[in-house]
Amino acid sequence: MTPARNTAGRVAFVGSGPGDAGLLTVRAQELLAKAEVVVTDPDVPTGVLAVASADAEVRPAVGEPGDVAKDLAGEAKAGRLVLRLVGGDPLTLPAVVAEVQAVAKTSAVFEVVPGVSPGVAVPAYAGIALGGTYTEVDTRGEVDWAGLAGAKGPIVLHATSSHLAEAAGALVEHGVSASTPVAVTSNGTINTQRTFDSTLATLAQDAGELVGPLVVTIGEAAGQRSKLSWWESRALYGWKVLVPRTKEQAGEMAERLRSHGATSHEVPTISVEPPRSPAQMERSVKGLVDGRYQWIVFTSANAVRAVWEKFEEFGLDARAFSGVKIACVGESTAERVRAFGVNPELVPKSEQSSDGLLTEFPPYDDILDPVNRVLLPRADIATETLSAGLADRGWEVDDVTAYRTVRAAPPPAETREMIKTGGFDAVCFTSSSTVRNLVGIAGKPHTRTLVACIGPKTAETAVEFGLRVDVQPEKADIPHLVDALAAYAAKLRAEGALPPPRKAKRTRRS
Repeated sequence: MTPARNTAGRVAFVGSGPGDAGLLTVRAQELLAKAEVVVTDPDVPTGVLAVASADAEVRPAVGEPGDVAKDLAGEAKAGRLVLRLVGGDPLTLPAVVAEVQAVAKTSAVFEVVPGVSPGVAVPAYAGIALGGTYTEVDTRGEVDWAGLAGAKGPIVLHATSSHLAEAAGALVEHGVSASTPVAVTSNGTINTQRTFDSTLATLAQDAGELVGPLVVTIGEAAGQRSKLSWWESRALYGWKVLVPRTKEQAGEMAERLRSHGATSHEVPTISVEPPRSPAQMERSVKGLVDGRYQWIVFTSANAVRAVWEKFEEFGLDARAFSGVKIACVGESTAERVRAFGVNPELVPKSEQSSDGLLTEFPPYDDILDPVNRVLLPRADIATETLSAGLADRGWEVDDVTAYRTVRAAPPPAETREMIKTGGFDAVCFTSSSTVRNLVGIAGKPHTRTLVACIGPKTAETAVEFGLRVDVQPEKADIPHLVDALAAYAAKLRAEGALPPPRKAKRTRRS
């Protein structure tokens, strides 16, 4: 008779895939978010571990498969969801298969969540079409070289550089042409991936110094990969881009940069703090409820957050905006407003800046407008341009300090050195304050670092600080800023001013 299983806890064997956290399955993400314990291998990328709950206990797998399985089953018996996280796919790794078999002999409930296979994903990221027939082998174990040499379609080897000479020699010995194309990929599917083109004859020489796990694709498909190469040929591939924002603020920009192949490095330049006296904001929120204002104008996401925090403090919700029109300086600010279930009436269609908003902001009409007052919650260091422009249009403006911006502490010495010596390929400024504060806490970026500014005011400040502005998008928002940087890099590369985003072939050692 099968013993009754304890269903209070369970074990999930989860494959993290080849490296790119974007390749995690939906089920893997769900379990990572819920798991109380995550037992992980050293080859699981940090980007994957970042998906785990902040409350989860993360620890390495220690000991033989039986020891690991005992630990997993014990956690499940204690009523916890324990996740065994491995690189690649769980049931393709002999040691993990042994763990699963050992857990299956206990009363613990378990499940297996496959990961995307590196043997398929890495060639795809290198632009190699494997087709419907290919053979995948791990050279770190026993290999039937004669059988492999006679296999149809491409051959995909999992190896390290120490295995390359043996693999090439054995295949040639068993009849595979020495001139057969080979593609060797390291750091597959992440932004440091590099693929080197070679042949069986020169494989050990061309890739013998590579470090870490390699995926080696052998066959005619490897020689045709340049036609389908998409990952390493992106405009900003391998670039390090400095983003003067906190990680929380930089999420959208980091993802956009990643889509173009770059890695973002966040450096907080300001911290946001409440105003020294809450009285102004409290009166303003009361005025919103009492119908004192015709418009409220938001110039930043921080201003939206500051007003919303006051709403929560007073037990209010989006209904407090009833009868009040909302204007936002740009789409990113408007998105924060929409997140609270409210649609702004005005977002500039052309230039998304204070000047652009003023251009489209309606003048006060004493017949059509029942109230002549505008609430402008903003930072303590904001300029008077918008307030003065609204007054010129006949509006009474309550210019209120919603939050204070305080200069952040200097970044680590290593980051400051990279900024000053050109260690960053580009920097993306999203406001005048990010320019002022970055220069203040870390110094001016090196002249070889491309400077991208989100709008004219930010660009003007950059020039005032002696920076050369290389990129300014037509539309002042983060997606257009990053896309404009990518387009500029592609233009420079086409003109020969930049090296290609990847090496097509590794230089042979003499």
